[in-house]
Amino acid sequence: MNSPETIPSPCIEVCRMNEQSGLCEGCWRSLAEIVQWANADDDEKRLILARIEQRVAQQFS
Repeated sequence: MNSPETIPSPCIEVCRMNEQSGLCEGCWRSLAEIVQWANADDDEKRLILARIEQRVAQQFS
């Protein structure tokens, strides 16, 4: 199993949950994804990062 720190967290220390979207305004993760991150393997982290990319692209397209 890979080390939990292999892929860095997307956290930018702007920890503020948006009431409408349910996502952190800093890292674009849901609360469940934030909690999951600490124990996620690299594949799970890549999935979360891909979802973040999609969210950002939808927001700014």
